[in-house]
Amino acid sequence: MLKSIYIWELLGGFALSTLIGVLGYKQEALDWSGVLGAMATGTVIFGLGGWEWGALLIAFFISSSALSFYRGNEKRVLAEKFSKGHRRDVGQALANAGTAAAVAILSVFRPDPLWYAACIGAMAAVNADTWATELGVLSERLPRLITTWRPVDVGTSGGVTLLGTLASLGGALFIALVAGLSLLLSGTRLTSAGSFLLAGTLGGLVGGLADSFMGATVQAIYWCDTCAKETERQIHGCGAETRQVRGWRWLGNDWVNFVASVVGGLVAAGFIWLLG
Repeated sequence: MLKSIYIWELLGGFALSTLIGVLGYKQEALDWSGVLGAMATGTVIFGLGGWEWGALLIAFFISSSALSFYRGNEKRVLAEKFSKGHRRDVGQALANAGTAAAVAILSVFRPDPLWYAACIGAMAAVNADTWATELGVLSERLPRLITTWRPVDVGTSGGVTLLGTLASLGGALFIALVAGLSLLLSGTRLTSAGSFLLAGTLGGLVGGLADSFMGATVQAIYWCDTCAKETERQIHGCGAETRQVRGWRWLGNDWVNFVASVVGGLVAAGFIWLLG
């Protein structure tokens, strides 16, 4: 049986996501393609999922955007390592919210609380990864590669620190808390809301770790011979063409984030399913 869909819900989601996208552009958190991506995913998540789903998207966007500007001057020197800057484009918007949007669509055809759990886990995973990146690079200790535990340069894909891991946990917990509060406000029992909170936190943490593992193993990483530096870019910041040194060429950072969100969603939904 299909869930009832009202045009006003989609229009409301479109209006709200457009407002958020424009504000994000003015604050330099999004470029114009990112605005379009935010509008598309936001319309689907708000319009088909409802305000409880949309609250997770808003929580992710506000917290991740704020952290991207936190001590920005210190992190700017690391920008050449990352595939993109702090202004998110359409690829990043779809990578971060695409899983939640897909789950919202699926929930229309077969309503089930597991879909919301998957949405929580997916958004918690991308938030955990963002918080870990934005705060982990500020650690006073060198990161260690998650697969071999050898020290690596700050900003290296797959590198983890204690600060970054705690930030990842905090990012996952933040989204899970928003979800739990939303459920309580909608009349859900405390025990059920607590179960979804735990599921989201677990899904986000596992998804964040999956992101780091993929960054250390299969994500495409390049080397700039001119600057003698590792980067995620095929064209380095200096303008020189780089050469691939590891990973799958098609698996860039956006795809890694998307897969991590899928992992987070599956873990969270699986946790709720096991609880019955």
